[in-house]
Amino acid sequence: MTPLDRLGRPLRSLRVSVTDRCNLRCAYCMPEAEYVWLPRQDLLSFEELSRLVDAFLAVGVEELRLTGGEPLLRRDLPELVRILRAKPGLRDLALTTNGVLLAEQAAALKAAGLDRLTISLDTLDRTRFQQLTRGDELARVVAGIDAAGAAGFRGTKLNSVVMRGVNDDELVALLAFARERGLELRFIEYMDVGGATHWRREDVVAREEILAGIERDIGTVRALASDPSAPAERFRLDDAHAGQVFGVIASTTAPFCRACDRSRVTADGRWYSCLYAPSGTDLRAPLRAGATLEELSARIVGLWRERTDRGAEERLGLGRRERLADAETLRSDPHLEMHTRGG
Repeated sequence: MTPLDRLGRPLRSLRVSVTDRCNLRCAYCMPEAEYVWLPRQDLLSFEELSRLVDAFLAVGVEELRLTGGEPLLRRDLPELVRILRAKPGLRDLALTTNGVLLAEQAAALKAAGLDRLTISLDTLDRTRFQQLTRGDELARVVAGIDAAGAAGFRGTKLNSVVMRGVNDDELVALLAFARERGLELRFIEYMDVGGATHWRREDVVAREEILAGIERDIGTVRALASDPSAPAERFRLDDAHAGQVFGVIASTTAPFCRACDRSRVTADGRWYSCLYAPSGTDLRAPLRAGATLEELSARIVGLWRERTDRGAEERLGLGRRERLADAETLRSDPHLEMHTRGG
């Protein structure tokens, strides 16, 4: 039976980071010049990841997303996908990627059993992409998006973090790019999570502004019914734009904490019940000490039932809202980093 936390939220969705490394340095996630990485000997092997996933599946988790850092940097990732896809009870297996390495791996990931992809695409301008990510990789990202379609992936989503004065003038262009390829675009408010050391409230483009800008430039937007536990609210454009559906993830100004059913495991086996949680639970130690599936599952259930996290809501309630952590704090505890916890 799926456990419920103290707010009645089920443990249903798990995000598993397979690496804290990334091949881009996006301004909203990794703006600093240097980072502290997790020790390689601490990273969970595929066998260990498989055993840990079994413990979560045993207590009701049915949706799994592989994240990073950039997960495609993890060697032989399609093999892990194959192992996980074979597990009974796993309803959905997805992966989030920046797309740089996707063209080379899309076919192998599809053949291994990956169900869905979410790909980051914040701009269609090459110069802006270089400024935003410190990498000249836009062409490879677009090639990766197209390779995913050629490999047979359906239901692929594109994520665009919207930042004022950076890419907020590209909403229509990004929608057109997604519409041409039959993809669902999701605009994401700039979040004050760990790693966002340059975050400022005035740089956030709120959901209302995003929707108003789209309506001003291309026409009426109609709200659709959405899963309350899903991060995105979904909207539809009019028939002149093929009834295109897109989403907005307003975690900064309109968080969905009260319905959040997701948690995340870092690449070194630390479990976080909230993206904003100051600390997590070490599952690597009992795993490597030989804990049984039942013991791991019991520990997970016991901790989840005590969960009261409402991190984004609590951030919203702050009188004066600033970045979550400065660079020095993040260097002393890299587990606070977004690229360590997984997006």
